[in-house]
Amino acid sequence: RPLVRYGHSGFAKRGEDYFLVKPDCLRIPGDPSSAFSVFAVFDGHNGVSAAVFSKEHLLDDVMSAVPQGISREDWLQVGDSRCILDTQGGVVSLLTVDHRLEENVEERERVTASGGEVSRLNVGPLRCWPGGLCLSRSIGDTDVGEFIVPIPHVKQVKLSNAGGRLIIASDGIWDAVSSEIAAQACRGLPAELAAKLVVKVS
Repeated sequence: RPLVRYGHSGFAKRGEDYFLVKPDCLRIPGDPSSAFSVFAVFDGHNGVSAAVFSKEHLLDDVMSAVPQGISREDWLQVGDSRCILDTQGGVVSLLTVDHRLEENVEERERVTASGGEVSRLNVGPLRCWPGGLCLSRSIGDTDVGEFIVPIPHVKQVKLSNAGGRLIIASDGIWDAVSSEIAAQACRGLPAELAAKLVVKVS
């Protein structure tokens, strides 16, 4: 099992983002070989209810649905939060898919093929109608219609024995800084300091 070090940081102002850090979970109680870690960002919008609910229930709900024999590195994501992997060799890999309609042609096509409408107001990003949400996948948002789905993007990654660094953040970070700049800014730093620096450079 890889050694896991982590840090977290956020903006000083109160927002709608929540995070979950569980570095020492056991898939099978009492069996250290079933150990895994969970790191998540829940980017609330239009209120905090779905973000808080997801933080409190997602891990148990997902674990109850996963067959016991599965042991792998999986990333599940909806929305526009992002997870990147910065390897020891300096290669930055995107582990998530941005579900903003403005950037994701496949998601625009999925929404319109399902009968939804994608258009913009006089200003601002592309939105899904009914509802007007600029994301195509989200947890919650039951009031915006059937075209916004909670079905996650899932990616499986084989981690190198050399290790690497994950940076997981909401759009508040990624709207201000690129994946490459965030990775470069925290290389060689302890995890807690790196987390604070990523927030600072954004």
